[in-house]
Amino acid sequence: MDRAPEGPELLKQSKDFDEDDVRVRPGKRSRPRTRIRPKHTDATAGLVIAVDRGRYTCVTDDGELTAMRARELGRKSVVVGDRVGLVGDVTGSAGSLARIVRIEERVSTLMRTADDDDPTERVVVANADQLVIVAALADPQPRTGFIDRCLVAAYHTGITPLLCLTKGDLAGPEELLDYYSDLDLAWLVMQPGSSIDPLVDALDGKLSVLVGHSGVGKSTLVNRLVPGTDRAVGVVSAIGKGRHTSTSAVALPLVSGDGWIIDTPGIRSFGLAHVSAHSLLYGFDDLVDGTLDCPPNCEHDEHSPDCALTGWVAAGNADPRRLASYRRLLASRAGEELSGPDRT
Repeated sequence: MDRAPEGPELLKQSKDFDEDDVRVRPGKRSRPRTRIRPKHTDATAGLVIAVDRGRYTCVTDDGELTAMRARELGRKSVVVGDRVGLVGDVTGSAGSLARIVRIEERVSTLMRTADDDDPTERVVVANADQLVIVAALADPQPRTGFIDRCLVAAYHTGITPLLCLTKGDLAGPEELLDYYSDLDLAWLVMQPGSSIDPLVDALDGKLSVLVGHSGVGKSTLVNRLVPGTDRAVGVVSAIGKGRHTSTSAVALPLVSGDGWIIDTPGIRSFGLAHVSAHSLLYGFDDLVDGTLDCPPNCEHDEHSPDCALTGWVAAGNADPRRLASYRRLLASRAGEELSGPDRT
């Protein structure tokens, strides 16, 4: 009968083992996932032209299709104007559903916040080349505060602004254009029944987004630029504000020319909480030279006693109304009560 090793004999046998002889029983924890997701190099290129409750209408070289966002995109938002990569059923046939697996790098992102003190940024559109600010010359009256905000947003993100003035049959543009005379700002005046060719020429070859208050005639312009679109047209209420007619952003191809327009819902505010106080000057290029003699870290607001802007404008170097508008924006960002009429 074999005798079990003990004492020195057991010690000798134990020295014959090393760490390679040790077996560790696996626990209940699973190994980390190491699956490499596909790069989708063969994905079909598309442009997002509409968004509706988690479904995205995209246009490709072969036509339109409906897609959903792939899980691998995580929390990345997809908005109108995005250039995307599509896989799956890209035929566009009835009932088909493709997947958006890639969002190409955006060349521009037009954003706004609900209010100046709202930290939540909302992406309006992506990849726009031009921001067409639609304002009526009358009924409703033009609001320079709103136009100023749009200019700040455009210059901040590198989008070229175009001021499109509608209802030119009701009032002349001289007073409003005088307010912006120190800016290198392109503008057009539209009248009912007048040729739309100048606007078509300005939009040709570009992805342009139209923004404006409700009731300024934005949908009317869209229906003339893209006949058959039938965007709803509203009227101005008794208190001088337009009723919302467009309810969602949509990109439409121009019938004449090689461009796209993005019609956005009428908005009554354009918050700039995402724009720093210093960057607000992007929309007030006519005031920049006046800040050169300001002390370091000058806030440029009406509470800054040493701000050079006050004397510089008083000397006739810029329109006092422009300085008042800039300082109203600063006050609004700070949550202060606005001084003077805030025509936003």
